Amino acid sequence: MRCGWMNNHEFRFGNTLSFSFDIQHAQSDSLARVGTINTPHGPIQTPAFIPVGTKATVKSVLPEAMADLGAQALLSNAYHLYLQPGADILDEAGGLGEFMNWPGPTFTDSGGFQVLSLGVGFKKVLAMDAQTFRRDDVIAGNKDRLAHVDDEGVTFKSHLDGSMHRFTPEVSMQVQHQIGADIMFAFDECTTLHNTRPYQELAMDRTFAWAIRCLDEHKRLTENRASKPYQALFGVIQGAQYEDLRKKAATDLGALESSGQSFDGFGIGGALDKGQLGTIVSWVNQILPEDKPRHLLGIGAPEDLFVGVENGCDTFDCVLASRIARTSAVYTMEGRFNLSNSRFKRDFTPIDDECDCYTCTHYTRAYMHHVFRGKEIISATLATIHNERFIVRLVDQMRQALLDGNFADMKADFLGQYTHRSGQARD
Repeated sequence: MRCGWMNNHEFRFGNTLSFSFDIQHAQSDSLARVGTINTPHGPIQTPAFIPVGTKATVKSVLPEAMADLGAQALLSNAYHLYLQPGADILDEAGGLGEFMNWPGPTFTDSGGFQVLSLGVGFKKVLAMDAQTFRRDDVIAGNKDRLAHVDDEGVTFKSHLDGSMHRFTPEVSMQVQHQIGADIMFAFDECTTLHNTRPYQELAMDRTFAWAIRCLDEHKRLTENRASKPYQALFGVIQGAQYEDLRKKAATDLGALESSGQSFDGFGIGGALDKGQLGTIVSWVNQILPEDKPRHLLGIGAPEDLFVGVENGCDTFDCVLASRIARTSAVYTMEGRFNLSNSRFKRDFTPIDDECDCYTCTHYTRAYMHHVFRGKEIISATLATIHNERFIVRLVDQMRQALLDGNFADMKADFLGQYTHRSGQARD
């Protein structure tokens, strides 16, 4: 199966195949599948985990190290790059990949999540408990509301210098086209699970209206920048924890066409009730076009990646692996633990005996304990390399297990050892 630009044909830049999606294998007993996303900067074998380099860098790690640990693509954030250094700088540099010395595929988040994080102050959390209070004026404690949403777009105050800015669907498309990522996301309003049902409906309708405007502007910019490689545009499915809203969003965006342009793939976004993750994702993926890739935004805890894969998601991004690494928290086959704990002071074994990353093949838990306790910069670098490799490799193993026909056994073996600690995060 293939998907691409307009009428499910591949979009070609000059004589070079620019964007398409092939499905090589589909599970008969679940929504899981194995495929390849082809981009102007190379293929992505799916399912795949996409590490996050929010500001055109995975914090503390060289791009070469990300390639060495197996990352196939990186995701950056349009909002942050718009503020600093500016989308025009990246355009002049030749695009995001050229700017950050990353030769592979790139993604950009639209800035829609900042509507949530700046507006209500729940900066990093997507996984919430749906059984808590409902208020549309909810805001995190000790936070100021830095973003205000209306039907035309979002007005926000820069967290860097307090300057005022205006993001609309058209501006988001213009910024993302200048940044030059292979895969972009339509501008959306991301809600929290604390918002009321009426507001979730309003935000979903607003996201749909913005999706039409994104498609129109994307078509215009693609034609005006015909000398540039094609950039794929994914629509974003909202609807919070409500089955009818999620299904309506998937139906409407899946069939949407404007200016002769449809979405090249889809992102499943918004705050997710972590207790219903698989159910919510399956609602959506049973409806979305089978021949277009699906990206689960902001999900990266090991146990949640299994849920996403078996319910039909092809790619994932999350800052969790790198964020917790900087606090000394690392993943192992037995679960997460903190290397700064005193029990590792004389532990001369690798972080994880089964891990093949640079850190595990060259350093011990004792050394990692030492550099974290001493607040050495290298601590973040080595721990991030390990965590990113652990997650990238885990999803690679899921892909191979699907091809080998033993995904269920592989999942049971892993979760039988791993201590669950769910978490989701977007920057």
